[in-house]
Amino acid sequence: MPKWVRVAHLGREYIGKVEGETVRVHSGSMFSGAEATSQAIPMSAAKLLTPTAAGKMICLVDNYRELVKKLGHEIPSEPLYSFKGGNAFIAHGETIRAPRYYGGKVVYEGELGVVIGKRATAVSEADAARHIFGYTCVNDVTAIEIIPKDPVFAQWTRAKSFDTFGPFGPWIETEVDPEKLVVKTVLNGQERQSYPLSDIVFSPARLVSLISRDMTLEPGDIIACGCSVGVGAMTPGSTVSVVIDGVGTLANRFE
Repeated sequence: MPKWVRVAHLGREYIGKVEGETVRVHSGSMFSGAEATSQAIPMSAAKLLTPTAAGKMICLVDNYRELVKKLGHEIPSEPLYSFKGGNAFIAHGETIRAPRYYGGKVVYEGELGVVIGKRATAVSEADAARHIFGYTCVNDVTAIEIIPKDPVFAQWTRAKSFDTFGPFGPWIETEVDPEKLVVKTVLNGQERQSYPLSDIVFSPARLVSLISRDMTLEPGDIIACGCSVGVGAMTPGSTVSVVIDGVGTLANRFE
């Protein structure tokens, strides 16, 4: 299945498709008009970057029925979401670090990421699939104790937007049925989350449609679909992996 990556090699950045143990370099834009070149870079010699230079990441809350039920919430009538700033984005293999001043819990949230491939403004659900380029793995890292810190204002964006709190990758899978996927999160070798996309409240296409009514989605933007039960804290020295068979494995160390 086609896997698109961005890599750095000998001081330059490239886009391409994964072919076994190499990256077939492409010219042009990943999202339109890309053409294969004769250049192939060994994966062992390349540094994986985030698979897109995302302008924004939209992070869903209460988007799986099992979690909504556990929390005693009502199924939302429209998507509930916050944001991560571009400063938060890191690639597979890079290190998650909490700010030195923050000594509270930092939690992992393994999620499916929807990668926008075509500019979307107020698109219909029927048309939304044409605006999805593919899917990737996301760890929606959150400084959970920041959210309720001020009783007047829940600080979701701040809690999710610290530097390094937005790992995604390692690549984009463009030919996969999201309804058949299962998201797993593994912390230090122990599985902590395992939930099916079939339990989702708002499907990827519906998310693209509804969110695009609020704001324009640009190529490379990421919608993190939210997660189900099993969220937990990471301790310094932990390794957390988001595993989605058919998409990939995103692994990062937390310090």
